[in-house]
This record gives sequence, C-alpha cells and structure tokens, in this order.
Amino acid sequence: MVSSRMSISVDEFYGKAKRWKDEFGELRKIIQACQLNEEVKWGCPCYTFQSKNIVLVHGFKDYCAVLFFKGSLLQDANGVLIQQTENVQAGRQMRFTNVREIAAIESMLKAYIYEAIEVEKAGVEVTFKKSTEYKVPEELHSKFEEMPALKTAFEALTPGRQRAYLLHFSEPKQSKTRVSRIDKYEQHILEGKGLQD
Repeated sequence: MVSSRMSISVDEFYGKAKRWKDEFGELRKIIQACQLNEEVKWGCPCYTFQSKNIVLVHGFKDYCAVLFFKGSLLQDANGVLIQQTENVQAGRQMRFTNVREIAAIESMLKAYIYEAIEVEKAGVEVTFKKSTEYKVPEELHSKFEEMPALKTAFEALTPGRQRAYLLHFSEPKQSKTRVSRIDKYEQHILEGKGLQD
C-alpha cells in the first residue's frame, strides 16, 4: 500500500525547517555524534539503534525538543526531562528555545542519549497501565447499558484503541461534551476502528 503522503528525507526535513532551523542543526550535530541511524518517522527526524527508536527531534510553537522514547526509564539525575502530559507513560522531552541552551548542555544530552541506548541494549521495557486501569466515564457506562453491542465492540478493540477512547471521552469537564464525543465515535467503535482511523 502506498502512502498518500510523500515521504521526505531527513536532509529535506532540516532543509525546509523555518522555525528552529539553527536549533535543529545543533541538535542534529550532537545526535549524529552518538552514532545513531537517522530517518524520518511521524514526519520528524528519528534516531535509532539496531532498529529501535531512541530519540526524535521535533518543534513546537514555543520550543523545540528531543523526545526520548523510553525517557521514563532514564535516571534523569539533572531533572531536565519533561512529561508532555499526565497521560504520556514512556516518552520524555528535553526542551530548548535557542542554540545557546543546546550548546550549554551538549555533554549532558549525549549522556542521556547513551543511557537511552543502554536501556535498549538491556531490553528494558516500559510497563504501561492496562486499559482496565483507566476510569470509564459514567456517560460511557450508560451508553454500554443502553447498547450492549457497543460494549462488546469496545471490549474487542485493542488495548491501545480502548485507552485512546477512554482518555478522549474522559477529558471534557462537562457531561454533555462527553456524551457528544461518545455519540460521535459510536459507529467507529462498532466498526472496530480506533480514534484516529
């Protein structure tokens, strides 16, 4: 199956960058010194060791970052790793707003990358919460009672898809918004599709 999106090379990604161009260049230089393979995944430069994802470079409005895929397993003695949201279980970011910040912690960044490589070499895995550990909103419980087929279809989804729905449905503060979200994705669930399918 051919992707509808054209894939780009890492050089093209960095070459087209407008915001964070200098910062990306500095990060690339540091990460390349760690002897990782470089490719584009999820539209961003991704650095791998023996086909295992180690770090990803990406930019946001207010900062650019190096994402450590298994950052939650790193020691983080310097307290610089950031959990993007409370629901992110494995990944941690190191954030930057200018080249000086990056250059100032070059050796620390390399040390974190080498530690992440050692985590992969050791085969250590992140223990993820099970879908059953997430709170099921009352509105979804009610819908399951009203439509047993929806509950059956939901339980047949992969744990990741269940987790994504539970987080999405639980997020709004108002009950009517939670109901609206559940109604919107009811057919998706019945068809065995995930939130992003």
